[in-house]
Amino acid sequence: MTTDLILQLENASKYFGPVIALSGITLQLRRGEVHCLLGDNGAGKSTLIKMLAGCHAPDEGEYLVDGKPVRFKSPREALDVGIATVYQDLALVPLMSVARNFFMGREPMRRLFGALPVMDHALAERTAAERLAEMGIRVRDAGQLVGNMSGGEKQCLAIARAIHFGARVLILDEPTAALGVKQSVNVLRLIARARARGISVIFITHNVNHAYPIGDRFTLLNRGKSMGTYAKADVSKEAVLDMMAGGAEMKTLMHDLDGVTI
Repeated sequence: MTTDLILQLENASKYFGPVIALSGITLQLRRGEVHCLLGDNGAGKSTLIKMLAGCHAPDEGEYLVDGKPVRFKSPREALDVGIATVYQDLALVPLMSVARNFFMGREPMRRLFGALPVMDHALAERTAAERLAEMGIRVRDAGQLVGNMSGGEKQCLAIARAIHFGARVLILDEPTAALGVKQSVNVLRLIARARARGISVIFITHNVNHAYPIGDRFTLLNRGKSMGTYAKADVSKEAVLDMMAGGAEMKTLMHDLDGVTI
């Protein structure tokens, strides 16, 4: 078994009644790489994310972690072995502080009057600010409401939280989809910092302009099937765009429309 692989899907398929959501998918994630998963809406990206995150088990094929077959019963089991998924909704509460969101469900505690356990807000705020600063995000007050943060800052908070609690694998679901140019660049920088720390990243997106600069390898999905995996050295951004856009179909369409007045 290849030791540099941390996650593997081998010929994995998923069915929902008569619907074939994924068919024969093979995906290999190396340690310390950014692997971009590309595809248009309906390509099967969401189902694949949920399979990797432990929400769905493959109906056929194998899922391996560190070379050993696994069958997660819940996302909690995936998280316990270091596989963290950051969805588009981020699982943040706008009316709670940065620190409370950072430690949600895992709050540091202290004893009040020697007996009553209460959250140690000072420790939580200091730790959250330090960890965010390590990832290049400066917050003046970790006691501020998350609702006051920008979209890019919220993405970075969710990613930094996952890293702090021991993520070896980060699965990022369209993290730049609703962001402006500057905020998207900040998120891409954060992904690069995670890779530099040895964390493996699966970056799900339909934006090749965001994926290509940061990605080490690219897997393209179309209608639940893999169109192949390519190392950056072996494929140009234009070629990836062409495959995603259905280059052959577009050429056929343009040929059919040639001379047609619209």
